Amino acid sequence: MGKKVFITGIAGFLGSHLADAMLAEGHEVTGCDNLIGGYMDNVPADADFHQLDCNNLPGLVKAMKDVDLVYHTACTAYEGLSVFSPALVCNNTFQITVNVASAAIQNKVRRIVNCSSMARYGTQDRLPFTEDMIPKPQDPYGVAKLAAENLLLNLGEVHGLEVVNLAPHNIIGPRQKYDDPFRNVASIMINLMLQGRQPIIYGDGEQKRCFSFAQDMVGCFVRAGYQDDVVGELINIGPDEEFISINELSVMIADLLDFDLKPIYVPDRPQEVRLATCSADKARRMLGYKTKTPLKEGLGTMVDYIKKKGTKRFRYHLDIEIMNEKTPKSWTQRMF
Repeated sequence: MGKKVFITGIAGFLGSHLADAMLAEGHEVTGCDNLIGGYMDNVPADADFHQLDCNNLPGLVKAMKDVDLVYHTACTAYEGLSVFSPALVCNNTFQITVNVASAAIQNKVRRIVNCSSMARYGTQDRLPFTEDMIPKPQDPYGVAKLAAENLLLNLGEVHGLEVVNLAPHNIIGPRQKYDDPFRNVASIMINLMLQGRQPIIYGDGEQKRCFSFAQDMVGCFVRAGYQDDVVGELINIGPDEEFISINELSVMIADLLDFDLKPIYVPDRPQEVRLATCSADKARRMLGYKTKTPLKEGLGTMVDYIKKKGTKRFRYHLDIEIMNEKTPKSWTQRMF
C-alpha cells in the first residue's frame, strides 16, 4: 500500500526528482517550497504543492496532516555565502529543520529522511571522507547541517521519530537552478558559456570535488524511506570516482560546448575546503548505490536542459549581510 509522502523543497531539483520517483512507486506525494532555490515548473503535476516557507511552523503542521514519511531536502544550501550571510543560511538550514521535526512529531510521522551535506566533514587528514570521521565543519553552513543532524537524532529518540541522515555532495543535473550567482558551479559555468561569457573561478581552480548526478542518487533516498536497517544511520550518497578540479570541470564543459575557454580567476573564498570527496562504500553496502552516469554524460544532460529552457541573467536574489574586504568581488561587483 502506498504511503503519504511529504517533501520539503519539492520545487528544487533534488526534491522534484525525488517526487517523481515516489509517485512512480505509487505513493501519494505532497510537498512545500518557498521558491527561493527552485522553479515552479519542477513540481510534478500529480503532486500536491504548498507554497510554504519552512519557517512557518503552523503551516507545516497543517500541511503534514496524515503524512507517513517526510523527506527534508529544503535548505538555502549556500556554503560559500554562509560566511557572509550566516543568519540567512543558518536560519534556513538549522531552524527550518527544527520546524520540520516539530511538525512531523506533532503529526505522528513515522520517519524523516534528512538531506545533510558533505560540508559536515570540513577538512580532514585523509580522503575520501568516511562516516566514522569526527566532523570538522569550517563554515556556518556545515556547522548548521551537522547541528540539524544531531537535533533530529535527539528529538527522534525522545519522541519515537525514525531518523535517517543522508550526506550527498555536489549534486548536479537537469532542473538545477542555473541563474543563481551564489552556488551550483557547473550550472553557473554552463549558463555563462552558453552566453559566450567566460567562467569565473575562485583561487587557482585546483580545489577538487566529486559531482553527484541527481538521478543516480534518488534510488538511495527512496530506499532510505522504508529500510529498517538504516534508521539512526549517517550515509554518504554520491560517487567516489572522477575526483576532479574546478579547472578540469571548466575544460570538460567547454569541450561539450566547443567553447574557447579563458577563465577569469578571482581570489579564494574564505573557509573553502580544498579537497573534498566522500567514500560511497556504505551507500553501496546499505542502499545499493551505483554510479550510473559518468560526469561528462551528466553535464551533457545539463547543457541540453539549459539550452531548452534558455539562458538566463543571474539574479542576485539574496542579501549579503557582511560586506567587507573579504566579501568576494564576484558578488559585490556582480560579475556573473
